[in-house]
Amino acid sequence: MTISAQPIAFLAEFKLARLAEFKPARALRWIFAAAVFAAIAAPGAADARIARAGAYDGVWNVVFATRAGNCSSTNSVPFAVSGNRVSSAGGGKVTGGIGRGGAVSVRISVGLSVASGNGRLAGNSGAGRWAGIISGDRCSGTWQAARS
Repeated sequence: MTISAQPIAFLAEFKLARLAEFKPARALRWIFAAAVFAAIAAPGAADARIARAGAYDGVWNVVFATRAGNCSSTNSVPFAVSGNRVSSAGGGKVTGGIGRGGAVSVRISVGLSVASGNGRLAGNSGAGRWAGIISGDRCSGTWQAARS
């Protein structure tokens, strides 16, 4: 089997012709355009985490309303939010977390009473549902929150 030098010479000539057409300013415009497109179309995960890391930080006053069960009709509990964690800001044990879109999930325990809730925070307010056993009674309802 023999390899002809003619196709190889043609390919080299074609590449040299393309290289002569190369203009640095044009290449830089394309690189810049591609970088801008990439930044708009797919922002980095690190940038998203930085922008949202403290979006809900602060003390939130949460009001629980009972809709079913033999529990007191309303209770108010302050929660503290730092980063993506929810904790107690006074009274009882509160654990939970907040997702990127503001979805929140918490568990509250005071003595033998325990309740779990979930919902969503947006800006300086939030709302959701809760259920638990309060002083031996199974109860459930809704909650609303406002950042202090």
